[in-house]
Amino acid sequence: AAYGLTAQLMGLLPVLAALPGLAVLGATIASRPAAGPVLAAVAVATLAYFAGYALLVLVAVRALSIGMRAGCHPVHGRVAWQVWTTERLMGMARVGLFPLYASLFTPVWLRLLGAKVGRGAEVSTVLALPAMTTVADGAFLADDTMVATYELSHGWLRVAPARIGKQAFLGNSGMAAPGRSVPKRGLVGVLSSAPRKAKKGSSWLGAPPMPLRRTVESADTSRTFDPPVRLKLARAAVELCRIAPVMCAAALAVGVLAALAFVWQVAGGWAAALAAGPVLLGAALTAAATATAAKWLLAGRFRAGDRALWTSFVWRNELADTFVEVLAAPWLVRFAAGTPLLTAWLRTLGARIGRGVWLETYWLPEYDLVRLGDGATVNRGCVVQTHLFHDRVMSMDEVTLGAGATLGPHGIVLPGASIGARTTVGPGSLVTRGDAVPVDSRWLGNPIATWPAPASRRG
Repeated sequence: AAYGLTAQLMGLLPVLAALPGLAVLGATIASRPAAGPVLAAVAVATLAYFAGYALLVLVAVRALSIGMRAGCHPVHGRVAWQVWTTERLMGMARVGLFPLYASLFTPVWLRLLGAKVGRGAEVSTVLALPAMTTVADGAFLADDTMVATYELSHGWLRVAPARIGKQAFLGNSGMAAPGRSVPKRGLVGVLSSAPRKAKKGSSWLGAPPMPLRRTVESADTSRTFDPPVRLKLARAAVELCRIAPVMCAAALAVGVLAALAFVWQVAGGWAAALAAGPVLLGAALTAAATATAAKWLLAGRFRAGDRALWTSFVWRNELADTFVEVLAAPWLVRFAAGTPLLTAWLRTLGARIGRGVWLETYWLPEYDLVRLGDGATVNRGCVVQTHLFHDRVMSMDEVTLGAGATLGPHGIVLPGASIGARTTVGPGSLVTRGDAVPVDSRWLGNPIATWPAPASRRG
C-alpha cells in the first residue's frame, strides 16, 4: 500500500511544480491577453516551474535520506521504501530537470542532494542514490550511468556506498553497483559494470567486466582537466541558455491551448475536438523543426575527429541536444518511433537513412556520422554511439549498419564500428569501437561474441 500510494503521489510532482507558473500565466492572460505579455509570462512561468520542481525533489530526497543505512533490508520495510522512492525521484529529475544535467551545475545539484562530489568532476545524466555516492576530484560520469543503485534478491534489498575514484571514467550506461568502485584513474567502459576489486589505473569492459588494455589520450590540460576561469565562465553562459528549449516547449503548449480555445469560441466544442489532432500534429512538427534548426545553427555538420571537453563545440552540441530532448522528443519523437515520420525527421538532422529502415530510437548523437542501409532495423533503447569521451576528449567517428542489418533492443554500437549486411546483433549487446562485424552472421553479448543459430534453423 505504501509503495502504491507513493507512486501516485510522485505522479503529482510535476503538477505541484507547475502551479505557481500556471498562476502567473492565468493572471497575465486575464489582465493582458496580448502576445508580448503572454510570452514574457511563459518565460517567468518556466523558471518558476523549473525552480519548483528542483525544490520539491531536493526536499524529498534529503528527507528520505534520514535513517537510510547500508545493508540488506526487507523489501517491505522502511529503509527499502526510502531507497526505492529516492531512486524514482532521481529518475524523474533526469527528465524534469534535464537542462541541469551534463553541465557545470550538475555536481552542485548532486551535492545539494547529499552526494559527495569532488572538484572538477564532470557528471552527465547519472542515476544515483545520493546518500551512498562518492565522486572524487576530476572524475567523469557519462550518459545514463548508475551509481550505488539498489540490488534485489529473494525479497531483500541491498544498498551500500559506491565510489568513483579520482580522475576515473564511468562510460555510457556503465554501472557501479553497491559496494563497488571505479579505481583512481581507472575506466569502466560503455554498458559495463565496475569490478569487485581493481588496481589503480586499470580499465574494464563488459558484464561481467574483463580487463581492457587502452591508450591514454593526450591533450592540452587547459582544455581537459584544468581549464582557466574564462573558459568556465564561457561554458556557464552557454549552459544557462539550456532553459531556452524548456521555454519553447512551454510556449508551444500555451499556443496549442490558445488555438483550441479560439476554435471553440468560433465553432464550438465539437469543432475544437476535431481540430485537436491537426493542431497537435502542427505543434509536434514545429517542435521537431525547431530542434533541427538549433542543430544546424549551433553545431553545424558533424565530422569525424577529436574535440576537447573545454571547447565551445562541445557546449554548443550539448545545447542543441537539449532542444532534441526537451522539445522534439516529448512533442514528436516518442510518438513517432517505428514510423516514417521519425526517419524523415532524423534525415533533416543529417543522418543518412536508407529506404525501408525500421527505427525505434532517436539516440544517434552525431547524426551526420550515422549511416543506416536499406531495410536495416534499429530496435527500441538502442544507441548508435558516434562519440566517446575518454580522458575528456570527445572522439567522433562514423557508425554504419549495412542493408538488412539488425541491432537488437538496448544494443549499443561504438564509434568507428560497422555491422555487415543482413547481420543480427542480439539484445543488450555492445559492438566495440572499430569493430567490423561481418555480413550474414549473428552476434550477442557484451562485448559481442558469435551467437549460434537455433538448432531448428541450423538443421
